[in-house]
Amino acid sequence: MSSTDTINLDDVLLFGTGMQALSGATGLGFPEVSAQWMEGAGDGAVYRGSRLRSRDIDLPIHLVADSRPRLQELVARLELMLASGPVQLRWYEDDGTYWSTQVAWQGGGSWTYGADTIGERDLTTVITLRAGSPYWTYSVSTSEMVRNTGAGRGLLNGSLTRLRVTASQAIGSIRLNNIGTAPAYPVWTVAGPGGNFIARSPTGQQLRWTGTLAAGERLILDCRTASVTDGTGANRYAALTTAPKFWPVPPGTSVAVASLDGVTTASSITCTFQPRKRVVI
Repeated sequence: MSSTDTINLDDVLLFGTGMQALSGATGLGFPEVSAQWMEGAGDGAVYRGSRLRSRDIDLPIHLVADSRPRLQELVARLELMLASGPVQLRWYEDDGTYWSTQVAWQGGGSWTYGADTIGERDLTTVITLRAGSPYWTYSVSTSEMVRNTGAGRGLLNGSLTRLRVTASQAIGSIRLNNIGTAPAYPVWTVAGPGGNFIARSPTGQQLRWTGTLAAGERLILDCRTASVTDGTGANRYAALTTAPKFWPVPPGTSVAVASLDGVTTASSITCTFQPRKRVVI
């Protein structure tokens, strides 16, 4: 899928003509890992961590048309999409949701006359795509909101397991359910009035913004890009405390703590994230 076109890779199966992904696709499993080891003076080495590398996906595709001109149109359409730049590759589930990753044309796309095509009605080729991210991202976002239902009463509406309040402060424990198998980076949206926002991870990592929001103002803290902006797009990063932790949501169910000072019934905190995983099947 690109910004100008969407190619369904099951059209031959459904309609008899179009494009069809074939068996034999590679690169959909676990991505390659780059591990860091420290060699010392003694025997062996010490493991120092690892990172996932980009993945290459080889995708066999069969094109079927009802005429030679139509086959040429299909080939041109595929070429235009691949040459347009990064596109989104989607893996659909039975319920209509999907996992996606951004890919770019890396190579492939050749064929042999007499074997893969005779240039009349069908053609088989293999396209090589590279995904810069090793993760697949779920199409459905998970979102939890906590809102103050009464001035001075605290954040009482949301997925909370514990609550502590004072006259001007609300602290709520938010239950986060990450259905993926990899950490997911949340986006925190804070609606004013309020100030001194704190989001504490299940393991104690803290993201704290010490500024103040007036009624009607919004603050967006994106943990994936490590950016902090307000509703106008202005940079509000300077109000973060030293060495902020833009922590991710771990797989499974966990509990985070969010707090905001000076809340009213208009104040709210929303945590939104898209689950991720490394493998589609």
